[in-house]
Parts: sequence; C-alpha cells; structure tokens
Amino acid sequence: MIEEFDVSAAMLRQRPEMVADGYQVGDKIPGRLLHAKYSRYMQRVAEVAPELVAELAETGARFTHHSSIAPTGTISLSLANNASNGIEPSFAHHYSRNVIREGKKSKEKVEVFSYELLAYRELINSKAMPFSDIAEEKLPEYFIAADNVSPTEHVDIQAAAQKWVDSSISKTANVPTDYPYEDFKDIYRYAHKQGLKGCTTFRFNPAAFQGVLVKEADLENTLYRFELEDGSVVEVKGNEEIEYDGETHTAANLFDALKEGYYGKF
Repeated sequence: MIEEFDVSAAMLRQRPEMVADGYQVGDKIPGRLLHAKYSRYMQRVAEVAPELVAELAETGARFTHHSSIAPTGTISLSLANNASNGIEPSFAHHYSRNVIREGKKSKEKVEVFSYELLAYRELINSKAMPFSDIAEEKLPEYFIAADNVSPTEHVDIQAAAQKWVDSSISKTANVPTDYPYEDFKDIYRYAHKQGLKGCTTFRFNPAAFQGVLVKEADLENTLYRFELEDGSVVEVKGNEEIEYDGETHTAANLFDALKEGYYGKF
C-alpha cells in the first residue's frame, strides 16, 4: 500500500518547488515522492547521487531519516579509553572525572588522560604532558582540545557536518571559564545564521554546577566557602582535599554533596 499525504498550505509555503511542480492545497502526494524529491536533505543527496534519489522516488525507502551523530560521551569515555566522540575534540588531554562510588556521598575525582595522549606517550614520548614548561615533556602544537576551539569554530564544525545529517547532532561548544563575554554573546545568533538546528554551549560554573569532567586549572582557580557550625568561614581551592565524615573529598565535590543535601548542613 502506497501511503499518501494531503498537500497543505503550510507544506507549499515551506516547499515552493512543489508549487512550481503544480501541486495545490488538497492534492495527494505519495510519501516516497515527498521524501525523495522535496526533503531538503535528499535534495542535497541528489546533487551527488541523483540515480539513488530517483530510485528512492520510484520505490520508496524503509527509513524516514538517514543519519545522526549521537551523544556518545559515556561510551567513548568509559568503553573506548577516552577516545574523542562524534565530531567533538577531546575535552582535554589531562583532566579529572567525577565518578559516583557506591557508599560514598560525594563524587570521587579520578585522573584521566585522553586516548591520543596515551598513544603518544606509549609510542613517542612517555614523559609528554599538556601545559608542561619542560622542553622534553612538551606536546606538539597539533594536540588541541575543546578549549582550543573557539565557540564560532565549534559552530562551523557542526554546520559542516549538518549538511549530511538529516536527524540530530550531539555537539557542545565548550567555553573557557574566562572567555570574554563580547566574543561569546552572539554565538546563538551565529549558529542561527549558519542554519544550525540547535546549539549547545557549556561553561564551567562552580557556583551552579560542578560537572562530570573538570580541569585541574579550573579547580585551582576556584575558591569554595564553607560555613562551620561556630559561624566561622573556611575558604579553600576546589582541588584541595578535605577530610569530612570519615572520608576524604576534594573541596569542590564536598561542596556539591552538601549543596545537594547528601549531608546535613555545616
């Protein structure tokens, strides 16, 4: 059975080429033709594979969408030894993950290396480390991470991929904590101008959300204030360790646990 769809005014406004082909409101159009000939994505495919699209218009397809870039962060980090995922660069080449452990009220900070850094250390230079000032430990300039890609460049990458993706794209523009506001404020307008279906940004904000992936520099530069029972206030850096309730925590993760109510109040 060939499924047909009613041609609506909205459909003709969105696809003026249908008007040029003689369609009017109230007409019927086969789904296979609506998909193959008038889908914006299939029109792009037709530019490089016209025979394929002509065949789809004739016989139809078993799918409604062709491709997607899924949010595979957990898979790439946990099961693929910290390989970059999808069209994302590595979050960082040396950072920490906040891991939930059974029986522990705050998250545990675990040191992580990117897959490419591990490979480079294994095959080329076992002493290599990001941001090292020691000559024999320095990484080549091509070792870039998410923060080395500007927000507009993140959008450009997504726009280039979106041309051949007709479903959803998982992509985040990571914005450094100290990124100038003037350089960032128009990123969503820029994304709209590039024709993106959606735009996601992330900026480390310790006051609002600690996050799963954290950089040592962000923790080092963030002060957390703890008010004790006697009314005194203690300020510590996010990466400093604190012993509390019989466990050792980083200040950042303890702050999060207290804020979320896993412990009572100070």
